[in-house]
Amino acid sequence: MARVSPQRTPARQRTLVQKLAPIVLGFESIVVFLAGLTVFGLKALPAGVPPWWGIAGGAVVGLACIAVAGMITRPWAITAGWVIQAIIALSAILVPAILLVVVIFGGMWAYATIMGAKLDARRPAAESPTQTESE
Repeated sequence: MARVSPQRTPARQRTLVQKLAPIVLGFESIVVFLAGLTVFGLKALPAGVPPWWGIAGGAVVGLACIAVAGMITRPWAITAGWVIQAIIALSAILVPAILLVVVIFGGMWAYATIMGAKLDARRPAAESPTQTESE
């Protein structure tokens, strides 16, 4: 007796933006955490704020990067990624060297989202998957 396996629907093809954006956010999460350690080490926070908040802030923003990268297929995720980029840019007030992170990763984020969307729009529509006969 032949075993019949249930037909699985093919996974939806991910767009170029959905492939590139998580890569940028994943690597950025590491750098943001290290920037938080830098804020802690330089004691760059205003007077009255304990220095360990630098580590906490870097960890929270780094985890936010990872969370958004994991949910990149959601419609709001790209906007959340832009918000994260803005938060990182604002942290350059504490340590101006963070502007280098903003320029590099912000540029990669912009390229991944803007140019990725343009390239996705130029890609021909996916053809319907061919069905194969199962034995």
